[in-house]
Amino acid sequence: MAGGSFVSGVAKERAEQYQGKVTSFVVIACIIAAVGGSLFGYDIGISGGVTSMNDFLLKFFPSIYHKQSEAHQSNYCKYNNQGLATFTSSLYLAGLVASLVISPITRKYGRRLSIISGGISFLIGAALNAAAVNLVMLIMGRIMLGVGIGFGNQAVPLYLSEMAPAHLRGGLNMMFQLATTLGIFTANMINYGTQNITPWGWRLSLGLAAAPALLMTVGGILIPETPNSLVEQGLQEKGRKVLEKIRGTNNVGAEFQDMIDASELANSIEHPFRTILEKRNRPQLVMAFFMPTFQILTGINSILFYAPVLFQSMGFGADASLYSSVMTGAVLCLSTLISIGTVDKLGRRVLLISGGIQMIVCQVAVAIILGVKFNNDKELTKGFSILVVAVICLFVMAFGWSWGPLGWTVPSEIFPLEIRSAGQSITVAVNLFFTFVIAQSFLSLLCGLRFGIFLFFASWITVMTIFVYLFLPETKGIPIEEMVFVWKKHWFWKQIVPTEVDEENDGQTKETELRNQQL
Repeated sequence: MAGGSFVSGVAKERAEQYQGKVTSFVVIACIIAAVGGSLFGYDIGISGGVTSMNDFLLKFFPSIYHKQSEAHQSNYCKYNNQGLATFTSSLYLAGLVASLVISPITRKYGRRLSIISGGISFLIGAALNAAAVNLVMLIMGRIMLGVGIGFGNQAVPLYLSEMAPAHLRGGLNMMFQLATTLGIFTANMINYGTQNITPWGWRLSLGLAAAPALLMTVGGILIPETPNSLVEQGLQEKGRKVLEKIRGTNNVGAEFQDMIDASELANSIEHPFRTILEKRNRPQLVMAFFMPTFQILTGINSILFYAPVLFQSMGFGADASLYSSVMTGAVLCLSTLISIGTVDKLGRRVLLISGGIQMIVCQVAVAIILGVKFNNDKELTKGFSILVVAVICLFVMAFGWSWGPLGWTVPSEIFPLEIRSAGQSITVAVNLFFTFVIAQSFLSLLCGLRFGIFLFFASWITVMTIFVYLFLPETKGIPIEEMVFVWKKHWFWKQIVPTEVDEENDGQTKETELRNQQL
């Protein structure tokens, strides 16, 4: 094996030898790929607005439509319906299954094919939802949307991490999150415009999901495959040409050699999901599980999914609730720009910790306001309503520069090539699993916990902020193929990750076992 390293596939740290610059080619390719994030964002934004439209509720969930007018009904429980929750959550369950199934496709056939397949699946789902005549057809459309999101969320962050130069990988990778926030904001604006189009405004909202899906499909056809994936597929000459093109120089020997070394090990691994469970990959596996878990347990998806429903539960009118959700979408989009501009300067840890602290304060503040000033059958005064929206916007802002983009960026950049697609699949699957759980249970939790739901999320944000402080090393500026060295220098993980001597002995032991089997 080239390089002589059994574990990482990279013999030594040679990041200082990397050459190249940020080319327009790589920026354009990353922008096109990141459009895949708009699928995820559009659905998050559109589903919450649609579920608050009377025409939609009357057709598919008439019991909720009639429940809204019941005087004795608690404000917190107006929308508590498992069928309505299933409409939202079914997409994420389908995406979870898809993200695990497509890992071999992404690894064997490249990132582009997964991006294209995700776009096509999302197109089909948008068509089914727009034309839905019953709940079964509606749910089938959601499932196809989920498959598309499973493909896109698995392939796009990998594509961005592999195309970007190390010193700007964080900012370019966050194009995915920026596209997600733009999708949310666009969906909120569309819902605000279609809510009064009777009786088919909801169809227009759901059907326009075809627009980002078409962009993702066409974009996937136009962009090149990543050099890492081409080398992994045995197309070394083509991979080097792409690398030279995206780096703007022919002097890419050091970076290309790292890719070859990593690829040799990657191609020797027959079962990446089994390999990822080995002790040497323990830090990456822990991050692949906890980063997406914590991202969802901030409570952000609950606010984004059900923003109109949540604001109506607080006593806002239909127009006011949709307008408020538009504001939160705009704030999320703008705050992501802050993260893009600072992540490769300040680093991942600073943004995650500072964002976590601000989110804790905001969640506790909302809980106190609602607990003191908002009863089951009363509305907030105008002043406190404005205050709640302002605090929620501050919460969304903190998420937008921290856990929103970095919940995807960090897992996508830490895995060695041989388990990268498997690691990303686990990240996406965990994210979608907890998204499904929260989406399915939030309305019931809101009904049962009332204002305590915000304290529930605040406690989780406290845990995750401590977790980052103790266990997440800084990955700013580290070449993606040399990330394995980060764990060997961390105060905690260096006690778990095997040393170079252990790796060499492990490699010799496995070679001996292989010779004995052959004899």
